[in-house]
Amino acid sequence: MIAREDVPPAPPPRPAAVPRPQRLHPLTFVVGAVREMVALVGAGATGLLVGGLSTAFYFTLAGLVFGLAFHAATWATFTYTLHDDRIELRRALVGRSVKTIPRERIRGVDVSASLGHRLLGLAVVQIDAGADGGEGTLNAVSRQEAARLRRVLLSRDAAAAGPPGATALRPPRRTLARMRRRWYVYAPLSGAYLLTPFALAGSLLSALYNLGDDLGLVTEDRLTRLGHDVIGLPAAAVLATAAAVLLLMPVMSVIVFTLFNWDFTVYARDGSVIAERGLVTRRSVSLERRRIRGVEFADNPFERLARVVRVNALVTGLGDAAHRGRLLPAAPWGTAQDLTARVLGPVPAPLLPHPRAARGRRVARATAPPAALGALSLAAGQPLVAAGCAVLACCAVPIGLDRYRQLGHARDALRLTSRSGSLRRRQVVVDNRAIVGWRLRQTLFQRRLGLATLIAAVGAGDGGYPILDLAEDDAVALATGITPAWLEPFLDHPPSPPRKAA
Repeated sequence: MIAREDVPPAPPPRPAAVPRPQRLHPLTFVVGAVREMVALVGAGATGLLVGGLSTAFYFTLAGLVFGLAFHAATWATFTYTLHDDRIELRRALVGRSVKTIPRERIRGVDVSASLGHRLLGLAVVQIDAGADGGEGTLNAVSRQEAARLRRVLLSRDAAAAGPPGATALRPPRRTLARMRRRWYVYAPLSGAYLLTPFALAGSLLSALYNLGDDLGLVTEDRLTRLGHDVIGLPAAAVLATAAAVLLLMPVMSVIVFTLFNWDFTVYARDGSVIAERGLVTRRSVSLERRRIRGVEFADNPFERLARVVRVNALVTGLGDAAHRGRLLPAAPWGTAQDLTARVLGPVPAPLLPHPRAARGRRVARATAPPAALGALSLAAGQPLVAAGCAVLACCAVPIGLDRYRQLGHARDALRLTSRSGSLRRRQVVVDNRAIVGWRLRQTLFQRRLGLATLIAAVGAGDGGYPILDLAEDDAVALATGITPAWLEPFLDHPPSPPRKAA
């Protein structure tokens, strides 16, 4: 018999390290203070020129000192602590507050850097935890800390955190799509960028008017004389001004588009899809790949002629999805399909057309509003208004026909896609596993025509995406083909097989 030697007892387990609260970068308050200092110095210089060393000038200096002290106190009383399962933001300037954001609820992490932040090597981290968890902002941290926070907060591995400032070996990023320089000329095709210069000009004129009014430079007599001078301009000058504005509109739209979307790059890293863009302010939006439920293509008639489309991601619980879910601001259709295939999977094709009964319904819905308004105007004794409404109704007929041509849907074993719209056409591609329910809707007119609208409920984006004016049997067959266990118990007979594309 072999005697077993005494084994020393195992050492007690080491207590888990308690995470230490971290502060923002010491230069954080400098960024805010400089921003306020520029405004206050401008106001003080104006007061100095107008009234000399007046009381307003001394108030400006006092405001500058107070702003510096406030930003310094805010920096000293704000900390954040990164735990294995949450991040805590603590404020103690006036009253103490603790905001806890569970890491499981974090939908995305944005990293942005304005020109001042970039010069100082800083970045702003914005944490999006959806409607329930709210948001948290760290303004500002070093670029290395911003990259670490984004990696850790979007990772479900608690060991990925590491100590602050530590550099971990990261897998190389894989570029999914990158905007080419010649695509910037697509900006005039979008009405938003075409009208942005007018909005900026209006804001500038409003600011100049308010400043001139405060300084006494704007008076009623001067405005009256200016109005008479404008009205008295010769026709040639008016036409030349209008032509210059028309020529500057597309140029300014390209400039604004470039400022917002410079070097737009989409790449994959650490289980996330990251979109970076911007010239003056560089912004990086991270989307968890496992929360992406689909994509949306959007275009207008001008973009369709150029075969250009905008791509958005449908992400569960993402706030401000219209801007933060943007994957491509304007790109050729082929590039958009390639990006979708890399992020979600191939787009089902070809699209199945909808019944001819839907054509009359699309035309009726397009012409009904102006026709009804024209009838009311005629009854009220306004023949000119009625004639204008009749012209609008005639112009709406091609729009209704185009709406019918754009209707279509398709599915495969993994994804569902549907398309509708004319002036703003949308095509949605949704993962079948993201569908959480169906809604079959029929109006009185749809029942008479044997049509129905099938709405796929998805916990992302708009929450539900309709497939307009399907045949009743096709609507049931489409829903049953994707989720048969949900619908077959309620059917008296098996649904007919889905139609094939022509």
